[in-house]
Amino acid sequence: MTQITAAPPPPTSQNSSRAYVLGLLTLVYTFNHIDRQILLILIEPIKAELNISDGQIGLLTGFVFAAFYATFGIPIAMWADRGNRRNILAISLSLWSGMTALSGFALNYWQLLIARMGVGVGEAGGTPPATSIISDLYAPKERAFALGIYTAGIGLGVLAGFVIGGYVYKYFGWRAAFFVAGVPGLILAGIVRLTIREPKRGAIEQRSDDGQASSFGETLRFILGQTSFLWMLAGCCLICISANAFLAWTPSHLQRTYNVGPSDIAIPLGLLIGGVGSVGAILLGRVCDRLSARNLAWRPWMIAVCAAIALPFAWMFLQADTLNMAYAWNVVPSFIGLIYASIAYTASQELVGLRMRAFASAFMLFCLTLIGIGGGPSIVGYLSEYFAAKGNEAPLKSALEIMLGFNALSVVFLGMAGLTYARDAKRAAEAV
Repeated sequence: MTQITAAPPPPTSQNSSRAYVLGLLTLVYTFNHIDRQILLILIEPIKAELNISDGQIGLLTGFVFAAFYATFGIPIAMWADRGNRRNILAISLSLWSGMTALSGFALNYWQLLIARMGVGVGEAGGTPPATSIISDLYAPKERAFALGIYTAGIGLGVLAGFVIGGYVYKYFGWRAAFFVAGVPGLILAGIVRLTIREPKRGAIEQRSDDGQASSFGETLRFILGQTSFLWMLAGCCLICISANAFLAWTPSHLQRTYNVGPSDIAIPLGLLIGGVGSVGAILLGRVCDRLSARNLAWRPWMIAVCAAIALPFAWMFLQADTLNMAYAWNVVPSFIGLIYASIAYTASQELVGLRMRAFASAFMLFCLTLIGIGGGPSIVGYLSEYFAAKGNEAPLKSALEIMLGFNALSVVFLGMAGLTYARDAKRAAEAV
């Protein structure tokens, strides 16, 4: 059973150790997104060489990857709630890095598809054990900030992936870019295995853990009974559809609209999505922790406010007459674009019991991945083909405009999540 007991704060040496672990896990998450997003900057040359359509690209970047990522995520998370999270992370990192490198050998669409399936399987074992470890190192009052730092790995991965993809492609071709992105991850996996120690579950919250994980059915019933978790999940899924549609197709939109190549947009777009987005995730995570200390409802409400603010700027980004104006309009959406992920991870940890956390994270990721990552890019790909067949002069732009509706609807769901969040967090603190 989980119990609340008094305990002194962690010593400074432990704080230093946890900072190292957080930094290393953020680096792992960065590699996760380098290997995932490098494909995006290379879509146009891959499409030309392998002779594939926007619809096939949408499947490649969206549903197929997401289906394997989501399917394997839950059983791996159940394993993580019972086993050694560090080892699971190291194995997963090795798999997705190796499959990224193998993507460079693809001679046709189907070979590339199989390699990306492998990337999806490997990356399924990344976030659930990592967020569970972080939650055992950082108390609730600082957890959104810590997970904001971790989430910055998304932005850093996009930045590095775009830069590596754009410039390695320029000098050596798109195949070499996959090698450069994938091989270092194999080295990092060894570092994870050798330098991270498994933390004691619940110690940071002065909660004792009897070592018994809840069953799949018990965990799922508990999650489904958390009203705020469900509202928040629905809202984040809607944001994820829009966010991943733009992430996957923005490089192609810019290249087609302004007649530029991958290397021309690699650094500015990477700095926007990656650099500005990473800073936003960290700073807004800190703001969320401070607001939530007064009222936990600010966990979902923070995402809702950011989603509402992003809408007009994202619309103007699509209407920009010049490339530089497009970059300018994209600053605000980039700054606030990653906060939903860090707070979603935070919610998945504090709305469930100790040995439900990896599963809750995976369940959240299952829905976000299958619906958001799987749906967003795929929907845009097929809408683009549909509008093109109807004679639309800017079919990709029109498809992206439609995706903003999902962002708008998310605000309603996230507002509802805040109404019961504090009550559900209290219930979770008393759970096994």
